Amino acid sequence: MFIKILLTIIFLIITVGVGVYSRKQARSVDGFVLGGRNVGGWLTAFAYGTSYFSAVVFVGYAGQFGWKYGLSSTWIGVGNAVIGSLLAWLVLGRRTKLMTQHISSRTMPDFFGTRFDSQGLRVVASIIAFVFLIPYTAGVYKGISTLFEMGFGIPYEYCVVIMAILTALYVILGGYRATAINDFIQGIIMLFGIVIVIAAVLSLKGGLSDAVAQMAAIPADDNPAANGCFADIWGPDPWNLLGVVVLTSLGTWGLPQMVGKFYSITDEGAIRRGTIISTLFALIVAGGCYFLGGFGRLFGMPPTLPNGRLDFDAIVPSMLNSLPDILIALVVLLVLSASMSTLASLVLTSSSTMTLDLIYRDKKSEQGEVEEGLIDDAVAERIERRKVVVLRTLIVFFIVISLMIALNPPTFIAQLMGISWGALAGAFLAPFMLGLYWRGVTTASVWACFAWGVGLTVVNMLIGNPINPINCGAIAMLGGFVVVAVVSLFTPKMKQETVNGIFECYKR
Repeated sequence: MFIKILLTIIFLIITVGVGVYSRKQARSVDGFVLGGRNVGGWLTAFAYGTSYFSAVVFVGYAGQFGWKYGLSSTWIGVGNAVIGSLLAWLVLGRRTKLMTQHISSRTMPDFFGTRFDSQGLRVVASIIAFVFLIPYTAGVYKGISTLFEMGFGIPYEYCVVIMAILTALYVILGGYRATAINDFIQGIIMLFGIVIVIAAVLSLKGGLSDAVAQMAAIPADDNPAANGCFADIWGPDPWNLLGVVVLTSLGTWGLPQMVGKFYSITDEGAIRRGTIISTLFALIVAGGCYFLGGFGRLFGMPPTLPNGRLDFDAIVPSMLNSLPDILIALVVLLVLSASMSTLASLVLTSSSTMTLDLIYRDKKSEQGEVEEGLIDDAVAERIERRKVVVLRTLIVFFIVISLMIALNPPTFIAQLMGISWGALAGAFLAPFMLGLYWRGVTTASVWACFAWGVGLTVVNMLIGNPINPINCGAIAMLGGFVVVAVVSLFTPKMKQETVNGIFECYKR
């Protein structure tokens, strides 16, 4: 216990120290939200990866999908690396950096408002982002607190509150740059931690070959005579597995906290470096998490919830419970690193969206007044500082709301994430990606996609989830491309000169 407490205290001191170190660069809005748009490839790649993978993956998804699909759940991690990281950087990285800088966009809702010339889109997108980032944040709280409860014996409620306070502290102090530096430190811990933990867990079952042989001997849930499905390359249910791969991989392309990383990267050289680093990071961390979770059935049945369903969120903690104390301390740091980086990214995205896209959304008017000399530098500086104060206040507000949900979570971690990712990526992915490439996307088609993504997710939830939230999210994302394409063909186009001016940024 002494070792666990000591390592955790050292980690938290470093984390808060980085926030103090970065506070001077967080005095302006661009500095607080985007790190001054000069964050390098290594920091951005680690920020992307650590925001992607948290306790939601390590505890919730790895446990639940490892139980359902066995070793084939590793495909989810491979999909996260290839689709969620490699292709995301190749398809979105450069174009997002250039266009958002060209149109002075700081957030995803700001992009929609400026790119499609509609302040209404900007306002509605900011509300969607704020509302649906809350369940994802609650899922992250639940995952890290479950591990802390196992490792330290601290009640779940205390863990949730402690994590919320610590995350708020270093984000409020240092903004995005503090988050990016901490993400790099936390990412290093995640890389080494997952490799060591996998080796330690498999050694409990006689090593890799023995563990795979034991998995092959487990019968299918619906056919006791069919052995081997949980050690098969495609698993017992490949089609539903594909839905999980789509949601968790393609979904990142439409999440504000993920796409925002491309806004702040330094240059195109940094984007090329970040592409490689981010992909390797995802392959090791995500692939390792799901590979580890695939052996969950070797450690006994998980406990049963009061409603009679299995508590999937307890699977990974039960696998780790028999490890030596020093390794449990490493696991706690691993999940703490993953979760705090994700929480920081979520709260920063939510507060910046509400501040810049709802409270201070008249960006062009303010810039024009500064340029024309109607506002002097001292007044402009006071306005910037006031915005940063509002940003910090809303960070606290967002954390309190998500904390209330985390203290009484309505469902499994995986379902919380499915609802959040389904609505956000279902609404944002298609119009954002197509808006970077296709001049013919219309404002009406973006409104239609917002209604499609949010409407499908909410209606499915209200009528009792007849479609699994994971599959519903995948349908919402893929269907959004059809909605945008079809509606754009039959609705009025934007002014050609406006669109041409936006796309000027891609001409060297």
